[in-house]
Amino acid sequence: MKRRTAFLALGAVTVAAAVIGGVLFLGGGGDAGASGRGGDLPPATTAVVRTDLVRSRTVDGRLDFAQRRVVKSAVEGTVTVAASEGRTLTRGQALYELNDKPVTLLYGPVPMFRDMKVGDRGSDVLQLERNLRDLGYGVGLYVDVRYEEDTAAAVKRWQKSLNRDSTGRVGKGDVVFQPGQVKVAAVDAALADSVGPGDPVLTIASTKPVVRAELEQTDGALTSSGTKVEVTLPSGRTAPGRVAGTVRPEEPAAGGGAAAQEGITVEVVLNGGAGAASGEDAKAPLSVKFVSEARRGVLAVPVEAVVALRGERGGYGLQVVRGATSTMVRVETGMTADGLIEVSGPDLREGMKVGVAKS
Repeated sequence: MKRRTAFLALGAVTVAAAVIGGVLFLGGGGDAGASGRGGDLPPATTAVVRTDLVRSRTVDGRLDFAQRRVVKSAVEGTVTVAASEGRTLTRGQALYELNDKPVTLLYGPVPMFRDMKVGDRGSDVLQLERNLRDLGYGVGLYVDVRYEEDTAAAVKRWQKSLNRDSTGRVGKGDVVFQPGQVKVAAVDAALADSVGPGDPVLTIASTKPVVRAELEQTDGALTSSGTKVEVTLPSGRTAPGRVAGTVRPEEPAAGGGAAAQEGITVEVVLNGGAGAASGEDAKAPLSVKFVSEARRGVLAVPVEAVVALRGERGGYGLQVVRGATSTMVRVETGMTADGLIEVSGPDLREGMKVGVAKS
């Protein structure tokens, strides 16, 4: 009676590759094409199935927002109105107040790197004038790269609406330029805190929801941009997404040591956009399933059904059972997942009964 080979697959893409990686075969199977009756039948059988094989890894994650960045004070002062965590801010609104004066969000790619006044020229002047126009203070304003008297007049109208001194000049600490609307992700300076140039005041992000998850260094293949994931949100809903890339880990808590920095922080974009996480608790944990490989609609059997063939050709086979007879059929093996292994061959069909060790 032929002895069935014990087959242990440890995450190999193919059985052949798995042998190199440490898969162990005990004993030997028969030769392809050999047939048997009665006592040569296996102790149990299973059906060849057509299924999807998916190799995955699931880790904890949390909801966040893309493009986190810290807003630092440009001047010295005291926080008289602190930022409000979770709030979404648009053009013309105050991020916070310093010395009882608002620090205003304006749109544009060029950071506020200088005081602006009559006689200045540059792309920062152009984006300031565009904001003044879009906020409704552009009457008589010619929008260009020159800071002229018409610019100063528009600035004075805007300053008056903010309860600022109508100087016609814009100081470095008066505005913060960002590409678009932002969400306050964290408050770094509380009410009555004194801040100086370069001190963090708040952390902002885009309004686009993302999921952040931490993987081990050995999971580097899963961090590739475009890797598909399935996110189980705090409410229990599932949402598909994809890896957008890796991000710098947040600073560890005091006394956390270097261990907090050992993983790889991955940012995942949800396919459903902003609505995908609507109503979810941003502080509650969630899970992220990373799909490293998938094979759709393949034939598969339990890994213990595969037999190592003897003879010069070697390879692998399945003991196909038809009634009271059995035949050893040569097969090619492929991906393994969840205890199943992909098999293929000209003599293999879905629904066939094949031998397997009795459980």
